[in-house]
Amino acid sequence: MMRISSQQIFSGGINRLQDINSNLVDTQQQISTGKKVNKPSDDPVAAARILKLDQELRRVDTYQRNANLADNRLKQEESALASSVDIIQRVRELTVQAGSGSLSANDRQSISAELKERLGQLANIANTRDASGEYIFSGFQGQTPAFAKDGAGDWQYQGDEGQRVLEIDDGVTVPISDHGKGIFVNVPKAVSVVDSDDGTGTAPANGYVSDLEVVAPKSLRDAFGSRAPSDLRLTINEVTPGSYEIENVYDDRTTPPTVINTAGPIPFVEGEEVQVAGMNMTFNDVSDNEEYTIGINDKQSVFGTIENLVDGLEGIAKGTPEGDAQYNTLIADSLTNLDNAQEKIILKQTELGGRLNAVESTTAFLEDSGLYTKEIRSQLQDVDYAEAISNLSFQSFVLQAAQQSFAKVSQMSLFDRL
Repeated sequence: MMRISSQQIFSGGINRLQDINSNLVDTQQQISTGKKVNKPSDDPVAAARILKLDQELRRVDTYQRNANLADNRLKQEESALASSVDIIQRVRELTVQAGSGSLSANDRQSISAELKERLGQLANIANTRDASGEYIFSGFQGQTPAFAKDGAGDWQYQGDEGQRVLEIDDGVTVPISDHGKGIFVNVPKAVSVVDSDDGTGTAPANGYVSDLEVVAPKSLRDAFGSRAPSDLRLTINEVTPGSYEIENVYDDRTTPPTVINTAGPIPFVEGEEVQVAGMNMTFNDVSDNEEYTIGINDKQSVFGTIENLVDGLEGIAKGTPEGDAQYNTLIADSLTNLDNAQEKIILKQTELGGRLNAVESTTAFLEDSGLYTKEIRSQLQDVDYAEAISNLSFQSFVLQAAQQSFAKVSQMSLFDRL
């Protein structure tokens, strides 16, 4: 027969009361925190899974912040480019208006004044800043204005060619900036005469070229063979008094210059149109041994286009054949350059639209992933209040019963029978 001492009775009763009370406290903590797992010992397996799910949610939150930042930056750039297109369109309208033959000198001055205002507006847009105060079109040089005037008063690009990217999901990056050089500076320029020489190498030619136009782009490309189109240098030869020919057509960017017209000299009559390598042009007031260089694949900033237009409106004297030809060439080239600038910006807008779509789809995926992760975590961690309150009531009842039972047992003694 096993003897049970009074000490064992008291110790066992106290331990049982402590266990019941501990369970009651745990249930109360679950109800107050709303969590079934408040410490790893509550459910080691669930605690480990909850920790991993919390890490996943922090990862998703980080990428969502990045996606929101990318979305804001791209929409700001998109808005700036849309404003740029509007300004360039207005400049184009003014250029068409300036091409009217009925304008007076005062009319051209008025157009020039508005062009200057539009030029300043375009520069302000190109120097747009983001919420942190950085210039969005300066590449990696965010603290430096993208465009500023040089000593001659012309707008020049000051940033670099860096492009910032942001990771918006594991292995998914999106560019969030574009440098202004690629948007506003490297704009294809209209084919035009960029230099001339009187044959001595010391002065420009006496004559001039008018009505220059590319009419056969394929013939122009074929003239250069496998080389990229560059500059053409035309040399003029007076065969007989008043009779001329284009003696040679050189690719002027090779060393030495490469002759590309293998068919021989091209005769022409001064003042009449002649075709050279897919281009129509008219030579006026030419002399023997003159040379003309035609830029084929040059670039010019949209700022330079507007600045040249302003200078021409204010500086070209109309009323002479040469002055009228220069003015007409200025208007035609300006319209081509403005169209090229608009096209370049519109292409960039299309590219931005693709990036915004990628950000939008990634954001939606992150939101779905976050909701799914939170649902799993809720199943592991969140308390069922109905069940917890029922358990709390039952545990309170058990504790009360145990306390009353212990009180009865603790009063039992042999001395009560004596």
